[in-house]
Amino acid sequence: MNALFFLVAFPLIVAAILLILPKGMLRNHIVNISALVIISASLYLLATNYNTGPMLYPADYPWIGEAMLGIELLIAAYILYASLRSQKYLATILIILQSAVIIYFEAAYAPGIEIKNNVFIDQLSLIMAAIIGIVGSLICVYALGYMKDFHEHHKEIKDHRNWFFFVMFAFISAMFGLVFSNNLMWVYFFWEITTICSYLLIGYTGTHEAQNNAFKALIMNLLGGLAFAAAIFYLGSAPSANGIIELNELMTSGKAVALIPAVLISFAGITKSAQMPFSSWLVGAMVAPTPVSALLHSSTMVKAGVYMIIRFAPVLQGSLSGYMIALIGGFTFLLASSIAVSQSNAKKVLAYSTIANLGLIVACAGVGTYEAVWAAILLMVFHAVSKGLLFLCVGTVEHRINSRDIEDMGGLIVRMPKIAFMMLIGIAGMFLAPFGMLISKWATLRAFIDASPLVSPILLGIIAYGSAVTVFFWAKWMGRLIEVTQVKKQIEDKVNIEEWLALYPLAGLTVLLCLMFPLVSSTLIEPFILKIYNHAAQLGQDNVIIMLIMLFLVLVMPLSMLYYRKERKHLSAYMCGMTTMPDMRYTGALGITRELALKNYYMQNFFGENKLYRIGTALCVGLMALMFWGILYGEVLI
Repeated sequence: MNALFFLVAFPLIVAAILLILPKGMLRNHIVNISALVIISASLYLLATNYNTGPMLYPADYPWIGEAMLGIELLIAAYILYASLRSQKYLATILIILQSAVIIYFEAAYAPGIEIKNNVFIDQLSLIMAAIIGIVGSLICVYALGYMKDFHEHHKEIKDHRNWFFFVMFAFISAMFGLVFSNNLMWVYFFWEITTICSYLLIGYTGTHEAQNNAFKALIMNLLGGLAFAAAIFYLGSAPSANGIIELNELMTSGKAVALIPAVLISFAGITKSAQMPFSSWLVGAMVAPTPVSALLHSSTMVKAGVYMIIRFAPVLQGSLSGYMIALIGGFTFLLASSIAVSQSNAKKVLAYSTIANLGLIVACAGVGTYEAVWAAILLMVFHAVSKGLLFLCVGTVEHRINSRDIEDMGGLIVRMPKIAFMMLIGIAGMFLAPFGMLISKWATLRAFIDASPLVSPILLGIIAYGSAVTVFFWAKWMGRLIEVTQVKKQIEDKVNIEEWLALYPLAGLTVLLCLMFPLVSSTLIEPFILKIYNHAAQLGQDNVIIMLIMLFLVLVMPLSMLYYRKERKHLSAYMCGMTTMPDMRYTGALGITRELALKNYYMQNFFGENKLYRIGTALCVGLMALMFWGILYGEVLI
């Protein structure tokens, strides 16, 4: 238990130190050392507990609950003040309602509820802790170099780096607290901390756009927070619930008790994981500095949402509400992937890709079978590492070429070969065999076959077409990175050392996970599934062999290019017989000399953002209505 409290408390102490230290004093040393400590503690916790099964701890300290309530009220007061000052009255209404529900619960029901175990760990929380500790800490290290360049490029933005790193480490602390909490009141507290941290980070630059987008994220997550508070209130007030607010007891209490809070908390998870119609807040978060985007998308904010839905997957299994949640995730996956095709802004491509992959995780959790949950956890692990790597690479590239447009990244393999190679690894990790995302999608396909006949054909069609679209937008980007149109000067020597310290480990971890994911599955995911379902999803030996062969083939080309690097030849571009000059110009019609230019297709007419978002909103709002209707009629669908 000491390791659990250390991982929650240590980042918070670091955050406080970074806030009160004089500007810039020892910041780099503190962040680097703290990141190393957090990563080491996360790995130590994983190594010492991976085979112990669920472990519950009382952690019965009354002052903790009182402190949490006090901090919740302070946060509510701050949100109330900020929303009134900015005339965001919807946020005002939501925070008043949410606070009223919690205060009434604390006064009327909480004193009569006995909490046996406030804290726990199992294999799922260990996986989450490793993601938070490793990826989150590396993002903080990366931010040291990035934020220095950021303020050099944007001198009009006031330098609040002490505050920035304070919120970043507080965010990591809250995520550790969330995944280790067994008491739903504690989970709710840390859930709200992540909400306020995301609001502060998205609005970091202080521009009008940043403030609007920060409030958009705040309002949508407050709506989810209100549903979370309603779930706790139901558990405290409903006679059938008998005051059960511990996760381990709730999961064994039966669907008659657990379904209503499971659906309400899953709705909160849908808002936090930016599923349609709430996806706009995550796209709007791209206005924040790149480390914020990476933190929100890979290891913290959105992962908190899917984590809670995965927790309740066994309760959702077979219910009408569960299948509606699966369809919300499925349509989000399909439509967000389609929107990504029309985007040339690299961060928006990554944003919609994140929304899409989270949708696939939500779809698996909504189906709720043991195979689907196995696939959901694999998707979560591989997505966290690959997407963290890609966001950080894009941030580095943006500062070197002063653009985040994919079209401006043409020939990056020549200008920034190491960064481009890491981006290729990240992109391959998202859609190429044998990297984990593709294997996870295969497992998802298998799981959807076993779903209810009423939704199985829809989900199968969604994953088939959505995956095809995914290949399209990733392949377009990959093609721009590896094209060689003309000799260009390398600009990689200006990348900060702190950025390399984060990028190299993430790139290596992406490949390492591909090699080791059978071990991850057998030691962490399968025991968790076995404990919950009394049945384990396993990766067959033949599939492991096929995966290793494919990995070898994937690595043959880049490794052979490195080996024969000295013997490479520069050949003129082939233009179907048209004369091409060495400087990538050619003679066109009427003898006019033109410069060769390549450009991707974006198909705005077919995959336009506004049009598909409206379709997704209409579909998912209707499915949510059915989801809540299913609370009253939560029969099992055959």
